Amino acid sequence: MAELIDNAELRRQLDAGVQLVEVLPEEDYRDLHLPGAVNIPLKELDANTTAGLDKANPVVVYCWDYL
Repeated sequence: MAELIDNAELRRQLDAGVQLVEVLPEEDYRDLHLPGAVNIPLKELDANTTAGLDKANPVVVYCWDYL
C-alpha cells in the first residue's frame, strides 16, 4: 500500500532497515539520490528489476520532483 511519509518518518524507517529505491533516470540518480538508495528507473520498474530487493523488508520508493 502506498503511503506518503515525511523526512522524520523516513529516518525512522531507514533506521529500522527499510530499502530505499530511487526511480529517476540513471543520470539524475547520480546527482540527486539519497545515501543508500538503489536506482531502478520508473520506466524499468518491474518484477525483473526488483528481484534483488529483500522481499522480507519494506521498500520506500521516491523521486526528486522539481515542482
